[in-house]
Amino acid sequence: MSEHLKRAFDVLVAALGLLALAPVLLFLSLLVKLSSPGPVFYRGVRAGRYGRPFRIFKFRSMVADGETRGGTTTGKDDPRITAVGRILRKYKLDELPQLLNLLLGDMSLVGPRPEVLEYANQYSAEQRRILNVRPGITDLACLEFSDLQECLGADDPDRAYRERILPRKNQLRLKYVDERDFWMDLTILAKTTWLVLRKLLRGHNGRPPVDRTGVHAERRAA
Repeated sequence: MSEHLKRAFDVLVAALGLLALAPVLLFLSLLVKLSSPGPVFYRGVRAGRYGRPFRIFKFRSMVADGETRGGTTTGKDDPRITAVGRILRKYKLDELPQLLNLLLGDMSLVGPRPEVLEYANQYSAEQRRILNVRPGITDLACLEFSDLQECLGADDPDRAYRERILPRKNQLRLKYVDERDFWMDLTILAKTTWLVLRKLLRGHNGRPPVDRTGVHAERRAA
């Protein structure tokens, strides 16, 4: 898929999605606002294409001053996450406002998930190729680490992310940069949709998904 065609597809999906999901977005906004003091949206800074910083839209899932109470990574059973926030994160509903980032051109539907500046600024020369592609709402790493908090655990999630998760995520980001095409995007979108639907329809057992070898995601990343 050409860059222009992909951009047009992103804008079309974002516009239609925002229109179709307007009642859901309004309802979730009210839930977030009424559940705990603070803004509806979390707007953290991320590294965009070519390393340009941008603010990502998410429904706020932590207490308003959560970032001052702990590290940048939220692990398993993080006390900063609100009751509503846990539900939003479990079913990936906190990501829905990123349709606004699609319209603004900050993100694409599929692309390397944008990283916080702290880690993006530490990319090697090879890893900086990740920044040549517009970041996405979903990617290969989202599929492998579909329950990231469970993979991180509760004991020093910042260290677990740096040492175990980030290296694997960067491998998958580079894989996407090198192999991306129209069919790869469709495959990632289809698998992401199925993952979310499976959680909504069947619930989730609290463990990361098992691949064909029977090895859990966090063990593969170790």
